Amino acid sequence: MNRFFASTVFSLALAVIFNSVASAHCQVPCGIYDAQMRFERMLEDEHTISKAQIELGKLAGSTAAQDINQAIRWVTTKEEHASNIQSIIATYFMTQQIKTDDPAYGKKLMAAHKVMVMAMKAKQSADPATAKALEDSIFDFYRAFEGKEPAFDHQH
Repeated sequence: MNRFFASTVFSLALAVIFNSVASAHCQVPCGIYDAQMRFERMLEDEHTISKAQIELGKLAGSTAAQDINQAIRWVTTKEEHASNIQSIIATYFMTQQIKTDDPAYGKKLMAAHKVMVMAMKAKQSADPATAKALEDSIFDFYRAFEGKEPAFDHQH
């Protein structure tokens, strides 16, 4: 039994490590991905969070087993997409794109941090206002990072 338990724990640890490494973009300056795509992914994740929060509101108060099941799935989806946003900020922008010698370093860093905090708040809440605040923070970060107004085809 102990050997089985140790083997299972080791396998799970490897899976967690492998999935973390495999899902993050490499930290080699390959130039394959660009910031625009990352912003679009974050906005897509935010839109999914917003949809999940709206659907959770529709299911609130129901005690039907299928509704409870679906609510749990919406919460899981909402949290995964908020984590995706946090990961993009951490692994792409903060480790690769926001340079310490940039004159706008502080502004970019504060805006990136706000996105991470707003993603955390969206995880904690079923209120669609948190998704809107997250969207606003992504646009604010875009302004700080790119130095121009966002031009995305993104709407709710």
